[in-house]
Amino acid sequence: MALKVGYIGLGSMGQPIATNVLQGGFELIVADLREEPVKALASLGAQVAKSPREVAHFADVVETSVVDDAQVEEIVLGDNGILAGAKPGTIVAVHSTIHPDTVRKLAPITRARGVEIIDAQVSGGAAGARGRRLCYMVGGDEALLERCRPVFATSGDKIFHMGPLGSGAAAKLAQQVITTVTMLAVSEGMNLARAAGLDLEVFEQLLRVSAGQSYMADHWLRQFGQGGTAKGIEGFYKGLIPAISLAHQLGVSVPGTALFQQLVPNVLAGPRNAEGA
Repeated sequence: MALKVGYIGLGSMGQPIATNVLQGGFELIVADLREEPVKALASLGAQVAKSPREVAHFADVVETSVVDDAQVEEIVLGDNGILAGAKPGTIVAVHSTIHPDTVRKLAPITRARGVEIIDAQVSGGAAGARGRRLCYMVGGDEALLERCRPVFATSGDKIFHMGPLGSGAAAKLAQQVITTVTMLAVSEGMNLARAAGLDLEVFEQLLRVSAGQSYMADHWLRQFGQGGTAKGIEGFYKGLIPAISLAHQLGVSVPGTALFQQLVPNVLAGPRNAEGA
């Protein structure tokens, strides 16, 4: 029997992922506080729920892409939350960037109701979701991942089982640290190259074959343009809150990450600010 899927949270990531699930042939029910993405999914054939409880009543797998740890807890445990409507055997897949302890705290509560939870973090951004190029990093029982794999595969074929519950969230936070510190380095280098009068397209080609090569350097101009301003960079501030919290909890020093967070959103907009634009 084909899995029935529910999706809660139709933001910049959730909407394209949910669209891919629907176009992948799964029955889908969706919920979001905003009418526009709900109507867009409904026009493609998705059913619409008024609450996470209704989503869970319908679905075998409930995917969530909400803002933060507090919202994850609310949609799972709230009066109209997932547990209020889920049947035994339901799997909750959390895609939000959260602290690993959040899913670890929820697991015994959900399991007591016969509901399983996994942390299934994603990387690749909205463009990766639309292009079905996402990378999944999953923590929890591997058998649960295998049950969900056909659903996840509608948005990406790079699906890694990272280990026990919480490992997917930890992997995403560590990846965020590397990504953001790299962004800071490339931003500073690009600003210097621009100020020195270099052709940035040629300079980007140079980086691709030098020790300065990175994914961020490879795609900098395509993503951020000649001006170096990154649209949506503010989202990294939120994503780094659990990363820095986890680092402090584990006694790991992440000064570069903390610096990047403090510089958001102006870290990549320096040249324009300097020009008074």
